[in-house]
Amino acid sequence: MHNTVALLIDHWKANPHSTYNTWFRWEERLKNFRSIRRGICQVVRDIEAGTFGNTYRGSSLQTVVEAVAEQRQIFKGADHAFLWKPKLRIPDIYESAENQHAFARLLNACDCCDTAEAVIEAIRKIDALAIKGLGPAVANLLYFIHPTLVCPFNTAIVKGFNAVTGGKVKLGRWDHYLSMREGLIRLNEQHRQKLSNDLGAVAGLMFDVGSGRYEAPPRMDDPVVVARWEADLQRVREESAAAQKQWALAQESDATHTQIQGWLRDLGKSLGFDVWIASNDRSREYGNSFLADGCLEQFPVDAARGLESVRLIDVVWLARDSAQVAAAFEVEHSTSIYSGIVRMLDLALGTKVGAGSTLFLVAPDNRRDEVAQQLRRPAFSRVSELDIRYLPYSQLKDHRDAISRFGSGIKPLMEISQLI
Repeated sequence: MHNTVALLIDHWKANPHSTYNTWFRWEERLKNFRSIRRGICQVVRDIEAGTFGNTYRGSSLQTVVEAVAEQRQIFKGADHAFLWKPKLRIPDIYESAENQHAFARLLNACDCCDTAEAVIEAIRKIDALAIKGLGPAVANLLYFIHPTLVCPFNTAIVKGFNAVTGGKVKLGRWDHYLSMREGLIRLNEQHRQKLSNDLGAVAGLMFDVGSGRYEAPPRMDDPVVVARWEADLQRVREESAAAQKQWALAQESDATHTQIQGWLRDLGKSLGFDVWIASNDRSREYGNSFLADGCLEQFPVDAARGLESVRLIDVVWLARDSAQVAAAFEVEHSTSIYSGIVRMLDLALGTKVGAGSTLFLVAPDNRRDEVAQQLRRPAFSRVSELDIRYLPYSQLKDHRDAISRFGSGIKPLMEISQLI
């Protein structure tokens, strides 16, 4: 079986439409870890302060779960487990203050620990309480805290795991989840060179098998069965027209995102600023070179204050004489605006550089209402203090050449952006 699984992994990684290439290696994926983890911390604070409320809608939990659900296909529907179902009265973390605080203790314990033993202990404590409707779907939050210790969980991942390993994992039970986790870790160890210490990779493989995109390798040494499976694997079904369209749109989105970053890079340099490009975007191709060409090689230590999330902001302009942040830009073409706002909060509230900086959310013209809606979320109550501005694509496109030639400082951008 070892060789057939290895062959499956090779085909899976080579397919541009596999979860490995469309999600696990998606550059935006890494940016979301910090923002989702920060959102989880906000949920804990709200519960401890007694301000969480008794409904999912409008809560800080909705904000963070929606950010998880936007992590492309593998997490689609992640919010279903947390939606309040009044007829069943589940999950029982909205009406029961005791259960709500137990949920907060689980999230906080996992956020504060750094060992598998501590994570498992926290899970067993919540399991012992038998909170109605609160099951292993919570692991989708814990994954973004400890991606090397916790694996994602959904129906397709379970189906894939059972098909590949012969397991009998059931949904909705923490003990079954923990057994699946052990099995995935063993499988991951066997194929570490082909996979990753981030359990999202092996979970993505199980997801694609469980979704029917790939046949599970046979769990027997029958050469006829193995040969038949290898032949089937060679003819992995073509992605549906919808999947092809989704892939094309994702590629187009990434290209547009890079183009906007390039515009902001060139504009910042022409206005006399040093420019920083997000650390995970530096090698993107732009024009005939790379996006980070001519930009800072390292983010100033004093400005970053050790916050990795600040280094992930799409574009930052810094004054050349003082290395102080003059402006920061988050480009939100189609992904969650939530993550960009959190990185702005990290910059402005987690460091001392925010006071003199201007923060911009750069997005398509048709996302104005969405930007405004996100900024009004209860989880972002402090955003109003930061004067984050919305800069529409059209305004940047129409005026960037004139600003580059005749502009000075940040003032021209203030005139073409909006305070929401």
